[in-house]
Amino acid sequence: PWYAAADRRADPPDSTMSVKNLIGMLMVFLLVGCSSIPQNSTKVPPPQTAPADSASMWRPQPLDSFQIQFSGEIDTTMKADVFDLDAFDTPKETVERLQRQGSKVICYIDAGTVEDWRPDVASFPPEVIGKVDAGWPGENWLDIRALDVLLPILEARVELCASKGFDGVEFDNLDGYQNDTGFDMTAADQLAFNRALADLAHEHGLAAGLKNDPEQIAELEPWFDFVILESCFEQGWCELAAPFIQAGKAVFDIEYTTISIYCYDASEQMITLVQKRLQLDAKITTCTAK
Repeated sequence: PWYAAADRRADPPDSTMSVKNLIGMLMVFLLVGCSSIPQNSTKVPPPQTAPADSASMWRPQPLDSFQIQFSGEIDTTMKADVFDLDAFDTPKETVERLQRQGSKVICYIDAGTVEDWRPDVASFPPEVIGKVDAGWPGENWLDIRALDVLLPILEARVELCASKGFDGVEFDNLDGYQNDTGFDMTAADQLAFNRALADLAHEHGLAAGLKNDPEQIAELEPWFDFVILESCFEQGWCELAAPFIQAGKAVFDIEYTTISIYCYDASEQMITLVQKRLQLDAKITTCTAK
């Protein structure tokens, strides 16, 4: 190693040593010394997974009860440890009412797509808007490679959540690289985008929630505080959530079919399981067994 060579003590050169030898020794020492100094290094330190004071930040716990509602009047009489509500549509007063009742409240942000009915839709330049998300009219994929364009817009949404007093944030549509978006996005692009979103949440004191993206769950677990899955029991891939379970983090799964046959497995795997309708109104079915 270079430090061993640098620490060696050489005998004083003999007076009869040739100039050629002296020059050779000088070159060796110069090369050794310079090798310890990075020249034009482009290595970037890895981003932080959470701010320094994150230990005091709320995070949902495994098997916390869960309610998600994006349509209809919010039913605040429902009892749940965690509510997941829309960032734009939910007034601050509703968040405060639920918190007074002992619940924590997560805000929903569509991050990987843009919906044409949102009040900030004009903030998205046409060049970052791609193809329609199949089956969801009015919703288009975003070019997640354009971090310099998208992150300020999404940070404004996170700030909206923080200003309303939400406790956490759920980022949706974080698997664009696996869809026909109109952009040539890679798995690495998706990881960079998703991690940047988690950092945004943490910077504003909010727990960060990953929505789906099952193929990258293991690589994203250190950044996110909980994960929300959809139809993992029906489709048979719930085991991909193992990194979150092993890390003692909450895993919520939403199924759109009858859940009774999955309740035992969900309990064994420490997954909170709920049955919802596609419109995600107040109606919910939960497992009675824990």
